[in-house]
Amino acid sequence: MNLRLDIAYDGAPFHGFARQPDVPTVQGTLEDALGKLFGGPVATVGAGRTDAGVHALGQVVSVADAPADLDPVKVRDSLNGMLAPSIAVAVCAPAAADFHARFSARSRTYVYAILEGDVPEPFLAPTTLYHPEPLDLGVMNEAAGHLAGPHDFSSFGRVPPEQSAERVVYELSVRRSGSILRIKARANAFIQQMVRSLVGTLMVVGEGRRAPDEMPAIIEARDRAAAGPVAPPHGLCLVSVEYDEAWSRPLGRLRE
Repeated sequence: MNLRLDIAYDGAPFHGFARQPDVPTVQGTLEDALGKLFGGPVATVGAGRTDAGVHALGQVVSVADAPADLDPVKVRDSLNGMLAPSIAVAVCAPAAADFHARFSARSRTYVYAILEGDVPEPFLAPTTLYHPEPLDLGVMNEAAGHLAGPHDFSSFGRVPPEQSAERVVYELSVRRSGSILRIKARANAFIQQMVRSLVGTLMVVGEGRRAPDEMPAIIEARDRAAAGPVAPPHGLCLVSVEYDEAWSRPLGRLRE
């Protein structure tokens, strides 16, 4: 059985999503739990490889060759009993045989949260970046307009040698709701630290330290030093992964 898991997690205890030796990761923790349930090693694929400290509300994981006779509801409940409170499985259900969490995805959507105000709020601190001065939303959205679209994003992240940094950003926008400012980024894919670098650059613009019309030159530079700083990971969350209709939902989805 090809299995789909929709999961959420607090990124603080983990060294990112992808399994690494000798350190806790989301994928490693999940695979260890699945291995105990299935009685042997289990390999998973995640839709996005979130960095250390980055959170998720809508990560999607596929599990190939799961036992055909399993009860997905019991698997979900057992996993939640083993993984809570840092990881929660919202959905566990059979998926189409050709579903692949990473390669079937059309886009990923991240949101970065910034708390503005005179006084920090301790209960929001784990998931928002505190910024005491208000940021200029207008110039940030103007800059974001230059950054959207198909570009080489070498200036905004780490690219392995001989790999392309070409990505398509479908949406990059900044909105304020009360004291929370949210930067939304949706793209076909992201290179490592790309979203946090886009956020750091937009924040510098919002602080008045760079102009929106500098963004095309930053893109053309293809140099990490040309862009703004990398924003801290704790304000970032993978909120959803989008698929074509054929793979948009697991077969027999258990919960809307």
